[in-house]
Amino acid sequence: MGSGGCGSIRRTARRSLRGAIREEPLPPPRIEVVHVGSAARDVAPDDPRGWRLGGGVTYAALTTARLGLRTAAVIGVDAEATGAHELEALRDAGVDILRVDLPEGPIFHNVETPHGREQTVMARGVPVRPVGLPASWLSSAAWSLVPVAAEVDDEWVRLIDRDAIVGVAWQGMLRRLVAGAKVERIAPAERAILRRADLVGLSHLDVEPETSLGTLTSFLHAGARLLVTQGGQGGLLVTTGTSGPVEVLRYLPTPTEREVDPTGAGDTFLAALLAALVRPSVAASPGRSLARSLRFAAAAGSLAVEDVGLAGVPDRTAVLIRRARERVRRAVVPSLTAQVGVEDPRQ
Repeated sequence: MGSGGCGSIRRTARRSLRGAIREEPLPPPRIEVVHVGSAARDVAPDDPRGWRLGGGVTYAALTTARLGLRTAAVIGVDAEATGAHELEALRDAGVDILRVDLPEGPIFHNVETPHGREQTVMARGVPVRPVGLPASWLSSAAWSLVPVAAEVDDEWVRLIDRDAIVGVAWQGMLRRLVAGAKVERIAPAERAILRRADLVGLSHLDVEPETSLGTLTSFLHAGARLLVTQGGQGGLLVTTGTSGPVEVLRYLPTPTEREVDPTGAGDTFLAALLAALVRPSVAASPGRSLARSLRFAAAAGSLAVEDVGLAGVPDRTAVLIRRARERVRRAVVPSLTAQVGVEDPRQ
């Protein structure tokens, strides 16, 4: 066979190889965290729309994306919020969004008082039911269930891989919501998503001050961690044993430059802590240092209050700079606290 014939064979082989490569695209990268919840519309007279889009799922998803995790979110929205620019901000940050259209989404009117936030329910919203998800989402390393109006039910547990780390924002299940009335606290109750959770967060304002840490940890599995934020007092991270708390760490507050809007600070804190547990290198921590991860998350939460709405959610560089500023203090210490609303005897 002549040299021309050999060249023709080689060219044909190369074309066949290129065709084979085109026909076998690489699978999508594995998602590191999937967030689930409803976006809430908060009444905002300073916004031309008269409202601002929030809800724990939007803050949590934007947090993990800006910290560098491959992030997906199942977000329930009502018709008016479908085209909200806040959802585009999430997409711009790299969040893969599966939008669930709801006939009614939660709407709140928030008023800040010296004793905390007062919320009036304008609309309660409806549940976000489990939906079909891509395989790359179902195999996610972590899940973040962040209800704002108890809309994430226990059916979601069936979709979660047994090896995944699960974070739950408990405050969204501790509210009595009646349209036209102020939000009221309700007592904690047994839930499958709580029992499955590895990290659970709530504010000390979400339960009665005399509520014991033992009572709260009784709803969690052994080894789970409970984050209790206490505003300007810092907060607690409680590790659960078979018969109650086995370790309580108090983290000191991370000072802010200015407080503009406290909305979403707790959700940002919890999401940043979950991110550090999923991928410790995010917090620039050698190994799995719980204290370093806690300081990292506290720094993220402190930055979240320094701008309006989702604009306050920081990126990883800003969080590391803020945490570095706090290294001069012993920011995480053991605690003897036994109740949510009681001052630590060691402080």
